[in-house]
Amino acid sequence: MAASNNSLPTRVQDFISIAILIAALIGLYFTSRINYLLFHSLAEIFSIVVACSLFMIAWNSRQYIKNPYLLFIGIAYLFIGGIDLLHTLTYKGMPIFTDYDFYANQLWIGARYMESITLLLAFAYLYADKPIRPYSVLAAYTVATGLLIASVLYWKIFPECFVAGAGLTPFKKISEYIICLILLFNIFLLTRSREKFEPKVYHLLLWSIICTIISELAFTFYVSNYGFSNLVGHYFKIFSFCLVYLAIIKTGIEKPYDLIFRDLDHTNKKLAEEINIRKKSELERESLIAELQKAIDEITTLKGILPLCSFCKKIRNDNGQWENVDTYIHKHSEADISHAVCPDCIKIHYPEFDIPG
Repeated sequence: MAASNNSLPTRVQDFISIAILIAALIGLYFTSRINYLLFHSLAEIFSIVVACSLFMIAWNSRQYIKNPYLLFIGIAYLFIGGIDLLHTLTYKGMPIFTDYDFYANQLWIGARYMESITLLLAFAYLYADKPIRPYSVLAAYTVATGLLIASVLYWKIFPECFVAGAGLTPFKKISEYIICLILLFNIFLLTRSREKFEPKVYHLLLWSIICTIISELAFTFYVSNYGFSNLVGHYFKIFSFCLVYLAIIKTGIEKPYDLIFRDLDHTNKKLAEEINIRKKSELERESLIAELQKAIDEITTLKGILPLCSFCKKIRNDNGQWENVDTYIHKHSEADISHAVCPDCIKIHYPEFDIPG
């Protein structure tokens, strides 16, 4: 019963969150029927707020976490959100950029390219051995974002994505399909890396990417910036960002230790494995030393002063007993004794043999 009571507030909170989301989506739908421009602005502002929140959590935690996936995506989403903000401000009907009606379409496709490639690069950093350099990533995305915006608004060299009366250009459609392929590859990488994420977070990220793919496909069909396909695309973009929110933002706020100390726990596990390996090596070394010491102890050597009888030439051993020289040497060294007769003794004991000197 206690466990059930403890889980009840969480279930109530989840129910309230879902209810608020459904109410917001219904409100956005009726807003789109009354004023589509207002609907578009609200939908994009939501994604911009989420993107900025991702950056704030990742950037402010960069001193404590070493999770390159979170840190890289958090930095990148700040710039993705910035491009989405320009996309919102340049949307047809907004009284800011009046020289051309379809800057928003170009900025949209640029932001989606950046988003899909960012998710791809994040996996590369996830498996990289070197730590991520936040300021280098920040500088790189600053340059990339500046070049993208300049190509659209200043140099005006970015390919057209929408033509009034004709609809989407081939470049826009092909780009959406390419982005979908990149996102599918991200799903493949996410599936292979699922052990690096908690099960709930893994599934939320997976469905987030799936919703992004559906959103991109929806944006390949519309012939008007205010069309139904455009509406569906923005709905699924909201779903995608909500899932990212649940996977990263909510996890970071409600379970900060899981994010901050995830890499610390991983490092501790690696350190424990390394300690075990070193302990095993130390035991093997000690065993080898013991074997060598035993071998040394078993080696018999002749050293020091040996008491030798002046007459019989016997040697006194450590026990006080007298032994023949050959017996003593055999016991106390690895040498073998072979008897022979020197030339001087031959002359004395065997004079009949004439041995040349």
